[in-house]
Amino acid sequence: MRIDYPVVEYLVAEPIGAGESPVWDAQQQFLYFIDIRAPALLRLDYKSRGLQRWAMPSTIGGCGLCADGRIIVALRDGVHYFDLQTNRFELICHPEVDRPTNRLNDAKVAPDGRFYVGSMDTRPDKQPVSGLFCVDPDGTCTRRLDGLVVSNGLAWSPDGLTMYHSDSRASYVQAFDYDPSTGGISNGKRIIALEEEEGRPDGAACDVDGYYWSAGVTAGCLNRIAPDGRIDRRVVLPVPAPTMPCFGGPDLKTLFVTSLTSNRGGADVTGTVIAFPVDVPGAPVARFGERLVR
Repeated sequence: MRIDYPVVEYLVAEPIGAGESPVWDAQQQFLYFIDIRAPALLRLDYKSRGLQRWAMPSTIGGCGLCADGRIIVALRDGVHYFDLQTNRFELICHPEVDRPTNRLNDAKVAPDGRFYVGSMDTRPDKQPVSGLFCVDPDGTCTRRLDGLVVSNGLAWSPDGLTMYHSDSRASYVQAFDYDPSTGGISNGKRIIALEEEEGRPDGAACDVDGYYWSAGVTAGCLNRIAPDGRIDRRVVLPVPAPTMPCFGGPDLKTLFVTSLTSNRGGADVTGTVIAFPVDVPGAPVARFGERLVR
């Protein structure tokens, strides 16, 4: 296993409570991300380093870009379109209106333009009562998985035929066959279980070689996991609690990583966003309603 110690750049000066869901806008060279605890949606201009913030009306768990320029956001009270110009929300669906102790969590647009979003049990004694949902551009919402504790780690292989997913409380990564024509998943299998010291799997991203980069939120690292479940590379980071990586930059060879405020190392370290170059580009991520694969 290769171990890297990258030289990183810190991109935001203000403290972030729980940074998550970084999404690269290749058209504008912007990085979107969220602060779950604020709650807020943020946008970083990568060239000027200017930072904009939009307050959210309830806890935000994830976001994605839309083909029409809006942002799709997963809030405590459902999945919404959000218009950055007017600050207006438009409800698309509420996947778990019948489970008030759950909230929506990790989310990502699939290569076929569908929006996948998971949920998590917010009670201290978390139970396997959460799920994973597929939201079609027409607003149809379908439950794909149930019995999860904290749904996390969504990412797709470059060809769009494999979907990766983790349960960060149960601490495993699983892979599914993905059907871009229907948005369906099948043949799920757990490919790796990770101990606390290895890095409990949080958010993730895939590179163009089909490897899965998992944020080890309990170990201050990223684990680059091969399709067969082998840890190919560990990237040791200067933040104790990284939450999700995202490939970006002009050539998709810059890795952005969000983190959360933590005292895992014995001292309080505020959440932030870091960036560093990598030797392999990321797999492009679609916009809601846009197809990258057929």
